[in-house]
Amino acid sequence: MDTRTLPAAEPPSLLRAVETLRAGGLVAFPTDTVYGLGARAWDEQAVAKLYVAKGRAETKASPLLLVSVDALRDVVAEIPPVALALAARFWPGPLTLVLHRHPRVPDVVTGGGPTVAVRVPDHPVARRLISTLGEPLAATSANLSGAPSPVTAEEVAAQLGGRIPLILDGGPCPGGLASTVLDLTVTPPTILRRGPVRLADLRALVPDVVEKD
Repeated sequence: MDTRTLPAAEPPSLLRAVETLRAGGLVAFPTDTVYGLGARAWDEQAVAKLYVAKGRAETKASPLLLVSVDALRDVVAEIPPVALALAARFWPGPLTLVLHRHPRVPDVVTGGGPTVAVRVPDHPVARRLISTLGEPLAATSANLSGAPSPVTAEEVAAQLGGRIPLILDGGPCPGGLASTVLDLTVTPPTILRRGPVRLADLRALVPDVVEKD
């Protein structure tokens, strides 16, 4: 497979990326944290390609990137008040929330589990891509499983060149660190992965939050 790298700032590049996604292909793109690799969330075969391209176990879930907090209703079974409070404070931004999945979310996205991880990224390329596509993206870091998460298009190409059809080059990612992951389906709410949003930041809104051992 030939992998094309296109400049994200040029409108035809975005249209090509959306066409690729709608045709069931994968697209790598910059976010506020690291480069992501995305597929249409409702296309089970496309999401399955994420795992093949990365060499990732299918039992692992893929987070969903949303264009706004309003899109939560399409992907989660219920939206607890604490989720809305956290979204108002940290979205768009580097906080991923784990909530109970909506029945329409395919099993391939959640690894067959009852929960789904969701985030609104704070990057213009990612937001435009999701908005133009008109639906959530199943997205994971654009790296081979177990390898460092890429922060440039060149790093994506070095790992996934020949495995995916398209990379949108939006320059270096401003964050460089994967998002904080907070599970709101357990008591007390638990940080599953440390990231830019710190424990002290979260405790301002969720006093009983803890970190996973």
